[in-house]
Amino acid sequence: MIFVVMGMLPIYLGTRQLRRIQLLTQDFLISQSQVKDWLDRWQQINGSILKILPSPKQENTPATVNPDVTAYSFDRLVVCESASIAQLLIANNFHFENNCAILSITGYPQSIFDTTMQMLRRNPDLKVYAIHDCNPQGIGLVYNLRTNANWFLNSEIMILDIGLTPRQIIATKRGMFIQSSPESAQAAKQLPEEIRQSLSAEEVTWLESGKFVELESFTPQRIIKVLQKGIAGSQTLESDDSSLLLVGDTGNDMYVVQSFG
Repeated sequence: MIFVVMGMLPIYLGTRQLRRIQLLTQDFLISQSQVKDWLDRWQQINGSILKILPSPKQENTPATVNPDVTAYSFDRLVVCESASIAQLLIANNFHFENNCAILSITGYPQSIFDTTMQMLRRNPDLKVYAIHDCNPQGIGLVYNLRTNANWFLNSEIMILDIGLTPRQIIATKRGMFIQSSPESAQAAKQLPEEIRQSLSAEEVTWLESGKFVELESFTPQRIIKVLQKGIAGSQTLESDDSSLLLVGDTGNDMYVVQSFG
């Protein structure tokens, strides 16, 4: 029994210490260039890794789409802050399994972007799901969708903010790789007033401290799971889904998912 207690005590103390520091900022011990060098070396010896996605390619030549297909629309659209996350979702067939279009705010995939937007605008009941990093640029994704003529300016469609938001990170308190930079702090202080009004004082303070969390710090499985949960929850908004929270008062519906997990 003594040996069991002595063995369990360090585990308990270590877990307790981890809970204390989980909302503090963290640093990468290994640089991205080191990882690339190791990966290149591994592939030289063992061959290519087929399931590693390359960097998203910019394809400006419009793809040829069957006119019969363009006559239809989508009920849902997922808008990603980065082309990398959009590519990840498409590669995992998220659009097929959840019957939705997937685009990035940067216009990826460029070859079908205009055609997809034409199809989406045909559906007045379209629901849009925004997913982004928890940083000043990401927090502004929904605002950009509402105010950009290339997206949904002067539209009454419903937009749901899946995350990441400071609210989710503060509430979850686990499994978050939190970074910090002076550039992020400065960008947070320059956020438009319309965006700041949708955040709590605690969230504004968190952002202005320079903290941020990237979506790419999560596994593809977790990102997909959270998106699926957000879509499923939005289908029962009339029945008081406690996993969704209405924020803002701009005359448009905009919901956020309260947790990211």
